[in-house]
Amino acid sequence: QVTLVESGGGLVQAGGSLRLSCAASGRAFTMGWFRQAPGKERVFVAAIRWSGDIYYADSVKGRFTISRDNARNTVYLQMNTLKPEDTALYYCAAGPKGQYYNPNYSSWGQGTQVTVSS
Repeated sequence: QVTLVESGGGLVQAGGSLRLSCAASGRAFTMGWFRQAPGKERVFVAAIRWSGDIYYADSVKGRFTISRDNARNTVYLQMNTLKPEDTALYYCAAGPKGQYYNPNYSSWGQGTQVTVSS
């Protein structure tokens, strides 16, 4: 297990951009981003493997970009063309116990709020 610390959330108007960061306390081979809106389940957003393989949810393809700096044990989520429906608490995760798109990871961050106003 590693400790994860997210940053970069905030309030932005629709069409705007935000960049989330997640710093891990150690090496994490697969890292992912999930989000959870009030009253809804936590859902997959994007994941990246140590090798650089990348996966996205259909809802964010073409708008979000996940990347990582292995030397800094940090993963990023660049979010462009934000929509009100992107409003949620965004969580960083490391160490999937099964499929990367399931919210079953060994380590989770505390979450960072993203609010998109219309």
